[in-house]
Amino acid sequence: MKKLALHWQILIGMALGIAWGFFASSVGLIEFTADWIKPFGTIFINLLKLIAVPLVLVSLITGVASLSDISKLSRIGTKTIGLYLMTTVIAVVLGLVIVNIVEPGKAFSPEKREEFKAQFAATASERSTDAEEVKQQGPLQALIDIVPDNVFGAMTDNSSMLQVIFFALLFGIALILIPSEKSSPVTSFFDGVNLIILKMVDIIMMAAPYGVFALLAGLVVEFAGDNPASAVELLVVLGYYCIVVIAGLAIMMFVVYPILVTTVGKTSYKTFFKGIFPAQMLALSTSSSAATLPVTMERCEENLGINREITSFVLPLGATINMDGTSLYQSVAAVFIAQAYGMDLSWATQAGIVLTATLASIGAAAVPGAGVVMLVIVLQQAGIPIEGIALILAPDRLLDMLRTTVNITGDATVAMVVARSEGQLHPPVMEDAGLN
Repeated sequence: MKKLALHWQILIGMALGIAWGFFASSVGLIEFTADWIKPFGTIFINLLKLIAVPLVLVSLITGVASLSDISKLSRIGTKTIGLYLMTTVIAVVLGLVIVNIVEPGKAFSPEKREEFKAQFAATASERSTDAEEVKQQGPLQALIDIVPDNVFGAMTDNSSMLQVIFFALLFGIALILIPSEKSSPVTSFFDGVNLIILKMVDIIMMAAPYGVFALLAGLVVEFAGDNPASAVELLVVLGYYCIVVIAGLAIMMFVVYPILVTTVGKTSYKTFFKGIFPAQMLALSTSSSAATLPVTMERCEENLGINREITSFVLPLGATINMDGTSLYQSVAAVFIAQAYGMDLSWATQAGIVLTATLASIGAAAVPGAGVVMLVIVLQQAGIPIEGIALILAPDRLLDMLRTTVNITGDATVAMVVARSEGQLHPPVMEDAGLN
């Protein structure tokens, strides 16, 4: 398996995990699977949780610190960050709307939902207690909870991720406001730590095929029991889930971005799409915005006519803080898992998902697998059982390819819009678009 690309290893692990689950369910190896195989899936989940806080903290600090020349590029920076946040919020809200309308998680039979609810009865009871406590709090308590009184305490609890994000933003802003000769060593330190964290993600993802195998084997066994035929229901519902995610990504790609490109960027979407297509294909094959960044910059400069001053600032920043496809996927996955467990999420909780997914996308590393780590954050913040992530890992590789393509398309869209607003689009693009 070492000679195979990681995504093929993960796909093989998924297939073998499902196959083993059916086999174990058929021959009575349910207890063996639960005792000796499923724990490795739990270990993989713990590794993802382990890396979540340092990944967000360091990635966000380095991303904010990259705005070192903020005085010169304050206008461009404001436009860029504003557009990135706007498209991310649109993506998250779009995902929530579609998943609440289609309700793919409710395609599970009532009996299966009752089994899920029974498995997590303690969690449901805890959520009810938390809800009662929230009712007794003031209207600004949510705002108070974002600001930590002890950042080290916040870093020990993944459910306090918003507090970590707040500290990272404050730290990054302070870092770029002090003299460069003083900030350079700190910036270099965090750049180095960021590389270490990304390498740790690589190491953890090497265990993904085995973790996915264990998770799916345990999931199928738990779902099917001694009746393997009932596991088919799981595969059908996962199909509904994939359709919802893909539909949301398609709307971003072929509705939201074209509106921005044609109305604000004043360029035909055909010209834009043709110019960025090679970068999209690279994103599809690598599932990495960072790996695609050089090609994205080249295509935007040479084929879309965007000035280098814009691309060198907007696109690297986008690879760090703009994850439209990932954010949409997180919102759909979170509500899908909640629906599968029979949990009814209030609109307040879903509004929290919008905020958490938006802010978490700022700290999402532009590497394969980071979306799953960010999903852990969203689930914990919303109080949804993190074990439910096993439900959506099976098709995650395919969806990761698609959402990364949307991510880099969003980066290029914002670069086009900012360049147009700054008058930094080359004439050939305007002529191709029929605008001169």
